[in-house]
Amino acid sequence: MWVICDLVRKFRRKFRLKMSGVNREAPIGIQCLQRLSGWCCPRLQINRLRCYQIFILVLTYFTYMTYHLTRKPISVVKSVLHQNCSGQVPPPDVDPNDENWCNWAPFNTTDANTLLGALDSAFLFTYAGAMFVSGMVAERVDLRYFLSLGMLFSSIFCYLFGVGKTYGIHNISYYLLVQAGAGISQTTGWPGTVAIVGKWFGNSKKGLIFGIWNSHTSLGNIFGTLIADRFVEQDWALSFIYPALVMGTVGTLVFLFLVPEPRMVGIVLTERGPSSRQSRRSSEEDDAPSQVIVGDQPQPEPTESTSLLGSSRTSHTPPGAVSLSRALRIPGVVEFSLSLFFAKLVSYTFLYWLPLYINTSTNLSPTQSGDLSTAFDVGGITGAILAGLVADCTGCPGIVCACFYVLCAPTLMAYQAWGASSYILNVSLLLAAGVLVNGPYALITTAVSAELGTHSSLAGNAQALATVAAIIDGTGSVGAALGPLLAGVVSSGGAAAWPRVFYMLIVCDCLALFLLLRIVKAEVLRVRLERRLAASRQTRIE
Repeated sequence: MWVICDLVRKFRRKFRLKMSGVNREAPIGIQCLQRLSGWCCPRLQINRLRCYQIFILVLTYFTYMTYHLTRKPISVVKSVLHQNCSGQVPPPDVDPNDENWCNWAPFNTTDANTLLGALDSAFLFTYAGAMFVSGMVAERVDLRYFLSLGMLFSSIFCYLFGVGKTYGIHNISYYLLVQAGAGISQTTGWPGTVAIVGKWFGNSKKGLIFGIWNSHTSLGNIFGTLIADRFVEQDWALSFIYPALVMGTVGTLVFLFLVPEPRMVGIVLTERGPSSRQSRRSSEEDDAPSQVIVGDQPQPEPTESTSLLGSSRTSHTPPGAVSLSRALRIPGVVEFSLSLFFAKLVSYTFLYWLPLYINTSTNLSPTQSGDLSTAFDVGGITGAILAGLVADCTGCPGIVCACFYVLCAPTLMAYQAWGASSYILNVSLLLAAGVLVNGPYALITTAVSAELGTHSSLAGNAQALATVAAIIDGTGSVGAALGPLLAGVVSSGGAAAWPRVFYMLIVCDCLALFLLLRIVKAEVLRVRLERRLAASRQTRIE
């Protein structure tokens, strides 16, 4: 017996040494994986930082993908909540003169588009209002609990919308309350995931990383559409229930495995300094590239060198969360926020109304219209990656967004004029529109937000990440709420009214461009100055 106890003590001592890099705050799933790797592969040497970065990137990718997965069904189901009943044969007990006999009450009225727009607004206005609060809350709580609880409640509200059909609920107030609750719950996703990715990737080039990562929104829209339109003509309740189950499952994985920050697994990153562009210019002048040091030592050691403030801060005590007013004073936050207001208005109008527009302007069925609308999201994936890559290469996100805005307006005009003429042309123009609409939207909400959240004016305080992300995305979400609402009102005049919706979107695209002109001018002047300095240095060398 004593021999067994002695062996147990030795094993526990050895296990504690192997697990010395894991904090008790680490998720239980990570602790189990660490225990398994220590038991099966005790001599395995890996770059822990890179492994965790890849793991966090993948997990947060699927996390936010499910947020959009549960947002998309409503845009697909609209085409059966209110549709043209003239082409269908009514049952014997239905008055054949009733033009709305096949529609779901309370959307069986002539102002159904206005009611459907109100559903979108109930979600988006509560989302926009709660986003500002959610960002400040995210800075002060454990982001793993923050995200997993948000996903739990989001999946519940998505499920409740679907069971409205199962139990025959026809009260508009029920659906408005469910949408409002979903809007509040969904605000946990963006500030939480952006803050986590920003903490794990420091001052590395975020444009391409975030461009690839941000494709989760379009991929979530695609999967949400494909799931919803498989059941929309049979039982539209399942169009909500299945996405809710997927989100609940991913939320469980988040609770078990998500590591919100490196210190929880024994990796200590040095304090972040100024923005990535300033770090890059400083490193070019000093010829001192940053290094990454990763080890499994029991004593925590730095794994990432600082750019400008490296030796000036010796304490690793995290600074306090920033206030909303201080975050608004960061240069560029207001301009990018207001520009995103109009960019997101355009994007979310497509998100919520594109399947119905396709169904109205073509001879395609609701299922076929939903499938075709995914071309816009495929273009969005390409646009996000392209915008991030170009922004990384140029270091001028404002100019990149402006170029996308300039090309977007004529593309929208072309789609409105010729999109319905042929299926191939419809797909081609939707792909182009997805690239140009979602490119700047993705760049501003990800790479720009993360860079501004680590701006030099914050003196290395990375706690602003969630607040800045919430300010920018929250402002954009107000536009996202107005867009579908206005589209519902403007399009209520029938098929002939849809061109006015596109004119509204083109005007919003031009306003988004106008609001970035000051940023564009500053970036042009900076590029000219850098070229002049580079030319003068080359002249001195010669």
